[in-house]
Amino acid sequence: MAIERIVIFGTGLIGASVGLALRSHGFAGQITGWDPDPAELAAAEASGAIHLAAQDPIRSARESQLVLLSGPVFTILEWLDRLAPVLQSGQLVTDVGSVKGAVCAQARGSYSLVHSAGFLAGHPMAGKEVSGAANADGDLFDGATWLFTETQESRSMHHASRALADEWRTWAEKFGCRVLDLDPARHDVLCAWVSHLPQYLSTALSALLEDEFPAKDEVLPIGGRALREMTRLGASPFSMWRDVAHTNTEAVAASLLALEQRLAHLRENLKTPELRDEFERANRFRSMMTPPKK
Repeated sequence: MAIERIVIFGTGLIGASVGLALRSHGFAGQITGWDPDPAELAAAEASGAIHLAAQDPIRSARESQLVLLSGPVFTILEWLDRLAPVLQSGQLVTDVGSVKGAVCAQARGSYSLVHSAGFLAGHPMAGKEVSGAANADGDLFDGATWLFTETQESRSMHHASRALADEWRTWAEKFGCRVLDLDPARHDVLCAWVSHLPQYLSTALSALLEDEFPAKDEVLPIGGRALREMTRLGASPFSMWRDVAHTNTEAVAASLLALEQRLAHLRENLKTPELRDEFERANRFRSMMTPPKK
């Protein structure tokens, strides 16, 4: 069963980028969009990310084969509850939320049953520090990893919904993504370290500089690339990261505590050989992230 009708709930940066990626990679079906902000919805339609702006999101969901939930985690949780009673087997709901444990728990018992829509939890590891459909990019996912967190329920979903789930995974690959499967709990721990911790570190540094240099007349003229790179994520929207903090609290808190302890270790060893050792460890890690020159 080929996917021909998709509705995207949340046509901001990620949702609109998915729409653009679908169209640029040959999706021939209809993409409907809905967003609580009429301006975002209009921008997504103007950019070509969606063909049609939904007037009634519930009706659009009923009429679609695949429903993509995009937005803050709390919004995704809310829509999972609202859509469960109105969808049926042969339909698929998927998401792009940054936390998977809470999302998979919310779907349990309401999706991927004999007479219910299937649910495939997903998370593309891609984004920008700015939000909104105006910043959407059809190439946003090229070279990224798209994580899926299948559960026992999703692996046994109705065969028609399973076919849609398998096809959606191939679309992620068409976007240029490496597709990777993780357990939901493991996903949240790993993302706390590689995604959530960098965000909160940048937020803390940016907020600290805001307090220490309120006039900005000294720090901005001499702040170069290092400052720009380290504070880039400081421009990220609060609404998204508030939801991450509330739904992945334990893993985020553990990573922040470990960082606090490492910073204290650096502070205590500014004049000892341990500082050199820390730079060596950092260099080794960074060398693994830097692709070799051709």
